[in-house]
Amino acid sequence: MPFQDNLSAKTLNTMYHNTMTEESLRYPIGRFSPPAEITREDRENYLTEIEQHPQKLRNAITGLSDEQLDTPYREGGWTLRQVVHHVPDSHANSYVRFRWTLTEEQPTIKAYYEDRWAELPDASSAPVEPSLQLLEAIHQRWLLLLRAMSDKDYARALVHPETNKVIRLDTMLALYAWHGKHHVAHIQSLKDRKGW
Repeated sequence: MPFQDNLSAKTLNTMYHNTMTEESLRYPIGRFSPPAEITREDRENYLTEIEQHPQKLRNAITGLSDEQLDTPYREGGWTLRQVVHHVPDSHANSYVRFRWTLTEEQPTIKAYYEDRWAELPDASSAPVEPSLQLLEAIHQRWLLLLRAMSDKDYARALVHPETNKVIRLDTMLALYAWHGKHHVAHIQSLKDRKGW
């Protein structure tokens, strides 16, 4: 019986280790955790991250071949090409959600199937340059809005239809600052593992 208990402990340890590895591949900078409080200084830092993100994404994929871009960042995950195309899709949706929330009272936003979007031909096989340019344009326009928003504006909220959670715009700002870093880390992590 003690041997059996020991074997179970080893099996559990292996399972835990493998789970942690999968978790770190999926979330190389950790999962998003909404801050309890967001100060103006925090917002400025998030705005800087959002401003710098298009260039960081471009830098992360510079010099990669089509074969490398078509490599999944983890087993069962998107290819780097799909990651690049996903970011402007997601950030365009976020930009629109900010605009809805600033012009409507606590709107319920429209969710979308990002996994299905990633399978469409313009995301699964198209060149990445148009999406890099699109991201740059979205961020230029989005930052004009974000920098003009007041404390009261950042306190406005939307409702996510999948969770029915009420989410403030300052939390959305934090989420999208994280989102950009999250996907650049997917690319960089794969490059590091492959020695690219």
